[in-house]
Amino acid sequence: MPNTAASAAARLSVAPMMDWTDRHCRYLHRLLTRNALLYTEMVTAPAVIYGDRDRLLGFDKAEHPLALQLGGSDPAQLAQATRIAADLGYDEVNLNCGCPSDRVQSGFFGAVLMERPDLVADCAAAMIAASPVEITVKCRIGVEDQDPAQVLPDFLEKVSAAGVSRFTIHARKAWLQGLSPKENRDIPPLDYDLVHAMKAQFPHLHLSINGGITSLDQAQDHLARGLDGVMIGRAAYQTPADVLLDADRILFGDSHRTTAVQAVHDMLPYIDAHLGAGGRLHQVTRHMLGLFHGQPGARNWRRVLSEGASAEGAGIPLVERALSEVTVLAA
Repeated sequence: MPNTAASAAARLSVAPMMDWTDRHCRYLHRLLTRNALLYTEMVTAPAVIYGDRDRLLGFDKAEHPLALQLGGSDPAQLAQATRIAADLGYDEVNLNCGCPSDRVQSGFFGAVLMERPDLVADCAAAMIAASPVEITVKCRIGVEDQDPAQVLPDFLEKVSAAGVSRFTIHARKAWLQGLSPKENRDIPPLDYDLVHAMKAQFPHLHLSINGGITSLDQAQDHLARGLDGVMIGRAAYQTPADVLLDADRILFGDSHRTTAVQAVHDMLPYIDAHLGAGGRLHQVTRHMLGLFHGQPGARNWRRVLSEGASAEGAGIPLVERALSEVTVLAA
């Protein structure tokens, strides 16, 4: 298994989530954990090649270790996009083989690629040949009427033969017809045991598990059973302090720990720079609404930011006013 900064950080990762894990979200998450691996939103290979790279791919150096997730199924395009990502300084490039949205299917990438492991292997081989950074794959256990116990090991065998040694497996099938992307995150049943069985069958691969994991306790359980990493999605976004504040100590043996209040203070220079560059406050603070989940004053914190951050001229004083509403329990 590669011994890279990204592979070491993948012991805990925050899932790539469309409309959520943008550069502002990732900067906040990095303040809460200095070890976990962070992912961009999925960006299509053509968008990387032809689009606004600063808007789509820009990041702060503080976000490292950081992975770019690509969508696509054309080996040449994916190779070109991967070279661009490596030149920009990403630590990893991840190929999306798990997203079930209609838009992704129509572009012939995402979860539909679970039905075409040979094509995924070709894509991965092209990406690996194009770049010095690690190439990884995020997948489902299967789609539609596939038998995951047959499909998943075949997928892992073929794609790993192309040179991929690290996979993140969302432990649910994806239904390409009849379920929305949101429903695909909840309705198909989880099969954690199958993912653990894959680790037993492919001990040389670095396997992370994803899907329905909401706490560090659950993450520890999966790691204790032998998996190499755990990826947490919605819980890390909606309740970031609950998931990320203790991650360094519990999962990485790092004594680093901050607080939600300190993270807000540490965000202020970043927010000020964003506003100075012409940005709007709500573009950053929308990712901060869950910081004080479960603490006294959390509702007022959310209310002040939700009601005021989109207003013309909203800035640092609004964030400070929202913070004054919060009474933080002793850490």
